[in-house]
Amino acid sequence: MSSRSMLIFAAISGFVYVALGAFGAHVLSRALGVNEMTWIRTGLDYQGFHTLAILGMAVAMQRRVSLWFYWSGALLALGTVLFSGSLYCLALSHQKVWVYVTPVGGTCFLIGWVLMLIGALRLRKKAERHE
Repeated sequence: MSSRSMLIFAAISGFVYVALGAFGAHVLSRALGVNEMTWIRTGLDYQGFHTLAILGMAVAMQRRVSLWFYWSGALLALGTVLFSGSLYCLALSHQKVWVYVTPVGGTCFLIGWVLMLIGALRLRKKAERHE
């Protein structure tokens, strides 16, 4: 995932985050139950947070291309789609198959954060070698 792709994903994800948040607050809250709205809010929380992380990865990638940051951004984006998307689908459809997708998205988040850490640690080592 290039920095351009990360920026595009972050822009689309940020748009969906705001639109779904507003739609949820004004429309869905009247039609859905407490559990369903909790799933929507949880999905939005994770989507918002990880959208910002992907935006950070895009900025980092513009300064220095890193395979670790590339894969971190890709896994965080995939995690956003799978984790948050499955919660939205569960809340709107009540099809229990989505409960099996959510942990896959969560695992993608965890891997993405570990890859970001590795990339950050490797940046420090490279900087120390050049001093």
